[in-house]
Amino acid sequence: MKVLMVVVLVAVLVALGSAGFFMLRRDPGAASDPASRDRRMARALAVRVGLCVALFIVILISWAMGWVRPGGLPVPA
Repeated sequence: MKVLMVVVLVAVLVALGSAGFFMLRRDPGAASDPASRDRRMARALAVRVGLCVALFIVILISWAMGWVRPGGLPVPA
């Protein structure tokens, strides 16, 4: 379960990076369509939000089922 969470976190970072790439990308030539770039960026951000919500739900279900436990930082006695 923890591996799945890490994979989803990496996917969130990839979606965020691709949105940034589409935002900063400047197509050479007059035929470039800024609306297409905006749509791709919005889609990448929507994927990121969807993945974050799904990850949050998976964490809550995993905690309720006992698959993961909150551990916190160990405090020396």
